[in-house]
Amino acid sequence: MKEIRWGFIGCGEVTEKKSGPAFSDVAGSSVVAVMSRREEHARNYAVRRNIPKWYTDAQELIDDPDVNAVYIATPPSSHATYAIMAMKAGKPVYVEKPLAASYEDCARVNRISEQTGIPCFVAYYRRYLPYFQKVRQIVDDGIIGRVINVHIRFAVPPRELDYGQAGQLPWRLQPDIAGGGYFYDLAPHQLDLLQEMFGVILDVHGIVANRGGLYAAEDTVSACFRFENGLPGSASWCFVAHESAHEDRIEIVGDRGSLSFSVFDYKPIRLHTSEGSQTLEVPNPPCVQFPLIKNVVEHLQGLSVCTCTSVSATPVNWVMDRILGKI
Repeated sequence: MKEIRWGFIGCGEVTEKKSGPAFSDVAGSSVVAVMSRREEHARNYAVRRNIPKWYTDAQELIDDPDVNAVYIATPPSSHATYAIMAMKAGKPVYVEKPLAASYEDCARVNRISEQTGIPCFVAYYRRYLPYFQKVRQIVDDGIIGRVINVHIRFAVPPRELDYGQAGQLPWRLQPDIAGGGYFYDLAPHQLDLLQEMFGVILDVHGIVANRGGLYAAEDTVSACFRFENGLPGSASWCFVAHESAHEDRIEIVGDRGSLSFSVFDYKPIRLHTSEGSQTLEVPNPPCVQFPLIKNVVEHLQGLSVCTCTSVSATPVNWVMDRILGKI
């Protein structure tokens, strides 16, 4: 494929700045069609972005001969269905994270990708951002020595929308659509980064609770886990914390030092060794998905290899489903 002509299934918030612009900014890539179940939304998005076609039916977009690759930016419960539809039509897929709303659906996607030979990529774009590549470089260079423990700490207060009635709650708080609550939406980025650095998690145990009572989904989660190299780790997530407890931090402890970094706030990386302490500020590109989307396009053009595939993304769902007691 020389020219990658994308069709978007879903054109919501994530496509406005995080991903959408990159599909047109990467050389040899363009957006030729968008789809939303709401006709007005699809049409307005297409007009604003100078996209020639818009649809309200996903199958019609997939069948469009001008579309030769599909970006899926819908809530997780429909990821597997749309990905499978596209791959069976012979069209590569780039899907938002998490890959699906369950580990079982991830396995379905992988089976179809293997059977058809059509690749499915997943938007774990933080792997490719300079900020997190710097973190990995520090670890790989042995600056903090042999890593002996990792810990995730994440706490945020409720959002205004979290106080709505059950029928008005955001989709991220509806487990049948999202796979869980905010945990299933935010933890994937953290878990993917750590598994990319230390290998897959083979053993995990979780404790799940609803402490705020604002909605039915879990709002407080604790877990302990072990990576394939024997490295132990632990984590805590709270989505109904007081503002004073706000925290977005992963700490990696080595036998010669430690480092900590944020996943969503991009606060300066903090490095501590026997030589002293320092903070490192590493800027990211304005369109955060650009580096990954560029790699995906070049993969489809035969110019490089993108390893951010559905197979590499599936262990994240396995870990989350184990923590939530889904499997």
